[in-house]
Amino acid sequence: MDPELHSLADVLERVDERARLGTGTTHLWPTGFPALDDVLDGGLRGGNLILLAGPQGQGKTTMALQMARNAAAAGHAVVYFCYEHDPEVLLSRLVSLEAGLLYQSHAPNQDRFRHLFEDPSPNPDGLVGRLQTLPTATEALQTVLSYQEHFHLHRSTGTTTSIKVIAEAVEQVRRETGQSPLVIVDYLQKVKSDSVNEAERAAEVVEDLKDLAIMHQVPVFAISASDKGGLLAGKRMRAHHLRGSTALAYECDVLLILNSKYDIVSRQHLVYAANAETFRQWTVLSVEKNRNGRAGLELEFRKHFEQNRFDPDGGLVREQLVDERLVLE
Repeated sequence: MDPELHSLADVLERVDERARLGTGTTHLWPTGFPALDDVLDGGLRGGNLILLAGPQGQGKTTMALQMARNAAAAGHAVVYFCYEHDPEVLLSRLVSLEAGLLYQSHAPNQDRFRHLFEDPSPNPDGLVGRLQTLPTATEALQTVLSYQEHFHLHRSTGTTTSIKVIAEAVEQVRRETGQSPLVIVDYLQKVKSDSVNEAERAAEVVEDLKDLAIMHQVPVFAISASDKGGLLAGKRMRAHHLRGSTALAYECDVLLILNSKYDIVSRQHLVYAANAETFRQWTVLSVEKNRNGRAGLELEFRKHFEQNRFDPDGGLVREQLVDERLVLE
């Protein structure tokens, strides 16, 4: 007997029971970016696969890490699978992010935090003693410590970290915390697969990540790389630029794509040099696909990459955008 086969009567009975008890059927993890949460009808949903793509240098890891931080700070369990950076690097980025949120433009840049974390000289007071030499750093670390038990980092590699390993880690976090975690994969094309062909490998991984989201009823937020066409200067990355397979855009429930506002704003807005410089400071987040609400919307967020963060208070883009800027520098 298939335990996943349900009659409509069974489904109605479960929904009715939840209504009587006042327990909802939808589990949401807010991203902490209000404009995006509004478009997503509250946040990331359990059972959904969300893809975040964009050209290099547009802040994919920065945004994913900030969303993970926001979820953990709100008391949600998070497990972050990183194929690109060591956990110590992500920790230093989180401390830099917190300093930026606390002190805005007065906060030190990320390089100063990184140097403190990488400093080989001994300090009898450990990390706290080392951070005391940098204004704002101690307070930033204390903020990170306030959600440290909710935030789990997995040092992933393309040769060992398969979907099975990811699923086992998710289940371990669930057992240890009693919570279903937000799952972040940075990034999808690095997940171990036995397939040799890139398209087949990408299709297999994205299907497995979708199954993982459904089986565990957690949101799986995966970063995706771009193909060469999406990396050209002055050209806008779109869904068809996802590297590996058309299955990526098909399987996901939500597709978000980052682009530099300067690269995709219509040239009529670039007449004045001041406008051009301003647009360089913003990233456009396109909601290319959204099974839970509105799609085709363009949101913008100010970049503070020197502090490893975005300004969470973004909004709708007002300027006209294009797929390819005709006039380059």
